[in-house]
Order: sequence, then C-alpha cells, then structure tokens
Amino acid sequence: MPIRFDKDTKAFTITTKRTKYVFSVAHDKYLIHQFYGKKSERFDFFAPYMVSFAPYQKSFGNGWSPDVFPQEMPFFGSGDFRCSALKLREANGSCVTDFSYDSYKVYKKNQTVPDDLPHARRDADSETLAVKLTDSVTNCVLTLYYTAFYDEDVIARYFTLKNCKDCAVKIEKCMSLTLDLPSCDLDMISLYGGHYDERHLERVPLRHGIQSVYSRRGASSPQFNPFIALCSRNATEERGDVYGFNLMWSGSFLDEVEVDQTNHTRVQTGLGEENFGYLLESGESFSSPEAIVTYSPCGLGNMKRNLHDFIRRHVLPEVSTRRPHPVVLNTWEACYFDIDEEKLVKFAKEASSLGIDMLVMDDGWFGKRKSDWSSLGDWYPTPEKFKHGLKSFAERVKAEGISFGIWIEPEMINPDSDLYRAHPDWALSAPGRTPAESRQQLVLDTSREDVLDYLKGIFKKTFDGVPIDYFKWDANRHLSDVYSNALPPERQDEVAFRCIKGTYALLKWFAEEYPDAVIETCAGGGGRYDLGMMQHGFQIWASDNTWPYSRTWMQSSALLAYPAATMSCHVANPGGDVRALDFKYKVAVGGMLGYELNILDMSDEIKSEIAREVREYKTFEHVIRCGDYFELVSPFTNDHSAYYYASKDRSEILLSLIEKENTKPGVTKPLKIKAAKESASYTDALTGKEYNAEELRRGIRLPLTGDKDTATLIHLVEKK
Repeated sequence: MPIRFDKDTKAFTITTKRTKYVFSVAHDKYLIHQFYGKKSERFDFFAPYMVSFAPYQKSFGNGWSPDVFPQEMPFFGSGDFRCSALKLREANGSCVTDFSYDSYKVYKKNQTVPDDLPHARRDADSETLAVKLTDSVTNCVLTLYYTAFYDEDVIARYFTLKNCKDCAVKIEKCMSLTLDLPSCDLDMISLYGGHYDERHLERVPLRHGIQSVYSRRGASSPQFNPFIALCSRNATEERGDVYGFNLMWSGSFLDEVEVDQTNHTRVQTGLGEENFGYLLESGESFSSPEAIVTYSPCGLGNMKRNLHDFIRRHVLPEVSTRRPHPVVLNTWEACYFDIDEEKLVKFAKEASSLGIDMLVMDDGWFGKRKSDWSSLGDWYPTPEKFKHGLKSFAERVKAEGISFGIWIEPEMINPDSDLYRAHPDWALSAPGRTPAESRQQLVLDTSREDVLDYLKGIFKKTFDGVPIDYFKWDANRHLSDVYSNALPPERQDEVAFRCIKGTYALLKWFAEEYPDAVIETCAGGGGRYDLGMMQHGFQIWASDNTWPYSRTWMQSSALLAYPAATMSCHVANPGGDVRALDFKYKVAVGGMLGYELNILDMSDEIKSEIAREVREYKTFEHVIRCGDYFELVSPFTNDHSAYYYASKDRSEILLSLIEKENTKPGVTKPLKIKAAKESASYTDALTGKEYNAEELRRGIRLPLTGDKDTATLIHLVEKK
C-alpha cells in the first residue's frame, strides 16, 4: 500500500517505487515533516529543541515552537516566522492563521479534484491521503491532499478550504506545497528568460534568506518557469540528490526557497500573495492548484525521466502519446497576415506531396485582419479571402490529402474590433484609467460568463461543419490593468485567478465540442510552457525563436522538466541552403517536428530534402515522443551538445550530436550509451554501420568538424 498510518508513532508514510515521504502528528495538533528520500534509508524522528525567543504554546512545552519544527503546512502569524503557506484574514481584521489536526482518510482513485482546475489523472489503483484540519476560531476546514504516483516517484499535493462560519474570510496567501529539508548545502536550478529568449538554465547555491522565482503577469511567463529543482552541490546527470518541483497552473505563481536560522531549507510553490486574494463567503469552498514533487537519489537525469513519465502518463491528453504527432506546415513565417485561399490550397498540395501531415493556417483569416492592429474578437472568416466560406476552403485543403489546422487567440481583443466597440467593458480595464496596450491589443475578461458564452457562440457558428483537425491556441500578451467590471470591489484580487480558470473552461469546451481535433497551445512563443496548459494541449509552441543555435539550449533546458512530446519544434526558412536545412532539421528533431516556410518558394532540391527529412523522422518519431531522455553533453557548458532517446524496451536509440558556432575540430569525449541493451547488437538505420552494446556502453567518440551548421544523428535499431 502506498499510504500507511502508524498508530504508535502517529506517522503517515507515502511510498513510491523508490522513495518514501513521512510526516507525523504531534500533540494532536501539528503536522511535522519527518523525511523525504530513498525508500531504503533510515531516519530519526524530529526531536524538538529550544531556540531563543521562539514562540510556543505553553501546553506543549517550549521546545515545540512552530518557528523551529519542519511543517507540512505552515501558517501565518501563529509563531512561525519563516515563509507561510496559508494566510487568512477574518472579518475583524485578524490575519492569525492556525489549524489543528482532526482526522484522515485514504481514497482509491481520488475523485475529489475539482474539475475547473488542472490535475494529474489518477490510475485505478492510485491512492490519495486526505488530512483534515480545523480551526475553532474561523470555523474553517482545511483538507490537505497527497496522491502517490507510484511508478513515476511523484507526489502531488493540493488543499481545499471550506468556510463554515457565518461570515466571510479572505485568503491572502495560497501555497499548494511545502517541503522542509534538513540541510541548506544545496543548489537551486531555475529557468529564466524572456520572449524569443525562453528558458535559460541558472544554477546557484542557496544562501540564507529567501530566493524566489515568480510571475506577476497573469501567465506562467517566459521570464520564469514554474519549475524549480534543488540538488546537492555535487549533483550531476547521474549522481547526487535532486528534488524537482512544479505547479499545474498557467497564471501568476510563486516558488520560494528559504534558508532559516537553523540552516534548514523550506521550499514552497503556489499562487503566492502579491497577485492573489480570494474572498470565501460562508459555506463556500476554495481549492488550490495541484503541485508536484519528485525525488531522485541518482542525479538530474533520473529526475527528468521521473517528470517526463509522469507528464506523459498523467498530464498530457492521452492522444499526445497514443499516436504520432502530425508534422505540420505553419503559414505564419510564409504569409504572416497575407492569407489567400488559392495560395494556401497550393501550399496544401505541395506539402502533401512531401509527406507533411497538416497545413496550419495561422493569423490573418478572420474579421478585417490585415495586421495585428484589428479584429481580435471578431472570429468570423474574412469574406474576401474565403469566397465560398471557411468550410469549403478547409475541404479543399483536405482534398489534397492533408489535415487542416487553424490559429485562434480567444483570450485577446483589439480596440479596433466590432466586439470592443459593442462591449468595451469586456476588456480588463481599471475605472478612470486608459488601459495599456501590447501588440495593439487588450485582454478579454475571461472571468465573466457572458464573455465565455460569446466566445463559445461565435466559434460554434464560425466552425460549424468545418473539418478542423487542429487548433493553434495563442495568447500574445500579459495581464495589466487587471480589473473586472463584473466583480465587486472586495473580489478584485480574484480577477487574474478567475481569468485563468475561465481560459481552462474554454479549452475544456473546445475539447468537448471538437473531440477529434487536437490543440497546440502558445503564448507569444513559450510564455505558458506549463503543466496547466499541457493538460489541455497535446504540445506547446516552445518559442518564437526558431534559430537552431538558440533552440539547442532552449530545448535542453525545457527537457529538464518536460518531455519532448510537449515541445513543438519548427524548421524555418533555410534560405536555399540544403546544409542549413539539414542542421535545422537535426536540431528540431529534439522535439516534435514541423516546418515554418513558404513551400512554394523553395527549390526542388530543398523540397526533395524536406521530403527525405519527413520520411526519416517518421521512422523514429515514436522514440522521441515516448522514449527516455539522456543528456550526455550540456550545451550550457560545452562547445557542442549530445543526447539520446531510448525506447522503453531499449530496442531503438536515437543519438544526436550538435555542434555550436564556436566548436573546435576534434572528437567528442566517449559518449556512453548506457541504455543500450546488454549483449545486443545495433545497426544505424541511417548509415548501416553496426555497433555492439559493449562498445556503446563503454562510449563512442564522434568527430567534431568545427564547421558551421553541423550535426549528426545516429538511429540505432536492435538486430533481431
């Protein structure tokens, strides 16, 4: 059983395949964190000790100060001066928050996760621990939920809060997960960046005080990703203790790490407090987003594979790993806003002849859209561009033997649109102030039911009968001037939170209304590259930057937390250079392949090479999408990078070597393919060269040319 309770020690133990997580109840009040680590490791239960001037409850003795012991859910204002996970404000203004243990229950395949928030899919045999806490002053009931994902070594956490009092309370800080660790000799890894520059990897030692990553933007953002990791100072791909954390949420968030006076470390992830508040009326309940944690005793590589398996099996729509992802030709960099039906039908015919699976019509098809200045919100096809309607056009595309996809940006509105002229109050805008624009657009208030009803209605009307196989769902700005005309003053702190929930509701509606279509999400590139979006989209546009040298490190850092199945990677215009095209392709197959170019302008030589690439990619796409990822040489610390994917049964391995712009000629260090099946023999399907498992596991050296645009692929297939 993954979840056990020991009546003698009053300890809860949550086990996964290789780890265990233990916390206990002290004095029938406190939840004390005891241990998180290797399943086989022994540990000592926490023994209270005195720290000068630490507040304590007299009845429990001065050793039991909340400011000293490791907690499962630290509360604001009740004696713990470290960062808190929950802060409530009562009607009388008091913010002292304090709950006591009440009871527990274990559920099989827990069905209590709210359906208006993303959550990991439970297996039939999964177990969830629900720990109930109560507060006699506020009459609130707090329930902490822990779900063990046994095979992936992942634990998911969230809480619900019910107000049983006859007056309102306000949630002023909300953190879904807290983990107190018994040391501070750790490094923190995070992913930072910006638009066109997403996901730089940063690794820094912990220091005393608080270090944090966050978003105040109403989106998880390209500036900071919600994922963080803590690891031992000497941790490598294969060695060292590593803890990985993430939040299933697409809006503003806070990850905070605090090293305290006792040299212990507290890690928290959740909604935070600066951009969040929630008024809970009498009888109402609130649920936090779900957070996850995994532990690896054997390095970063094992943490990555834990998270990749978890996301593929429990987060992504099942279609994402059940069938191959289509190789798409997107029209954006080929046409921008200059959409023309006849031209795109020619695109479809040419793309189909090259083996490409889908034509995606990007921006420019709706309203009076000729630039990014107008028509967001007017989701009806431009009559001049589609004289016989959108349905007729889509059928013409599909008649060429290719699937049809279309770009939408439902959450945004242009001031120059029929929708804005009719409903200016539907855009986020503070009273008496002129809202700031970004890309000549504002943000629709998706917290409003009437806005969601309008969007559902206009998309239903526009797409009725249109054979759409794929939606590219974009969101090209962050939230400013956050105010809803539909909410009272005391609920304005909820607007950004409610907007994201509205977006999830709309995504869910699309999935139900168009069950045979898949959704790829995007946010000005990789601005919402998060688990919340991954629950709804079968992959994510990783960045607007398709330059392969940038993509090399972007993709490497994305794979720290997310599997390749989530990562949409396009080959952009090679400028007529077959060598450049080959290099871009070999970088792009680090994820799910697509193309972004004017196929009609390409030479026969380029077209022939694209056709070859697509055929080749389809022979190993399943290894990238479903296989285990192993990084051999990091692009952040070397003049080249190397990695491989191995199928679960180890019968296929795809090895990639990518030279950077400053690579020096020579050979690589031995590239050890330790996943090679023992005693097996392999053939490189691309060259016919043969390898045995012993030499692969010992390590092979590959040449480094030092030439521009150089990469090598080796597709190893086991000889039967």
